[in-house]
Order: sequence, then structure tokens, then C-alpha cells
Amino acid sequence: MDILTLFFLFIAIELFESNWQKSDTIYGLLANNLIVFNKSILLYFLLNLSFIYSIFLTIYLNNYGFLMLSIVGIKFFDIAFKLSIFQKINNGVLLEEIMPNIKISLVLRYFNAVAYPVTFLFATNYFQY
Repeated sequence: MDILTLFFLFIAIELFESNWQKSDTIYGLLANNLIVFNKSILLYFLLNLSFIYSIFLTIYLNNYGFLMLSIVGIKFFDIAFKLSIFQKINNGVLLEEIMPNIKISLVLRYFNAVAYPVTFLFATNYFQY
């Protein structure tokens, strides 16, 4: 597959991920994630498709450069951070004790659908052709 096809697929996956987690606040976003996580951790990882896709891209393109591994690393730490929060919540810690409730604007909600795919283009040196 060519880079542009992989790029547009990345955008579609990021939009899917943003939409299933969609909420106006960080608490709502975490609540949506927690519902899926409590149903099945496997389902939770499958719905975090952009993490799996970024690993696939790294291996498929044999690209282990800084930018490509940064995408994978940030996605890994995002999931790890959420799993840590879920464990605390399931152990009875109030979400208010963990972090403040922050409003999520439309720009912030869909920022990932731009940032990660564009970083992918830079990681593959797309603009140098």
C-alpha cells in the first residue's frame, strides 16, 4: 500500500477512536473508556485500534525511527495512564482525587486525528519526494 492510503486509513481510525470516547469533559471520556474496560480488557484494546495500527505501521514499513516510535510510545503511555486510573477507580478512589475535570473542546477532541497522521507522514519522509 502507498503512504497516502495508510495516512487516510490512520485518519479514519483516529476519528473512530475519538468518536467512541467522545465526551465534553475528561471525566466523561474516562467514564466511556471505563465502561468498555469493565466489560472486557480485550475489547478495550481492540477499540484502541490506533495503537494496534501504529504498531502495524512500524513493522509493515520497517520504520523504527524516532517519530514513528514516538507515535507508538505516546499511544502506549496514554493507554497505560488510563489503565492506572481505571485500577484506582475500581479500588474505590474517587476520580476527583486523581485529576480535575477538564472541558474538552471540539478542537482538542479531534486533535489526534490530525496530529498522529501528520506525524506519520513526517516519519515516513513523505514530504521529501
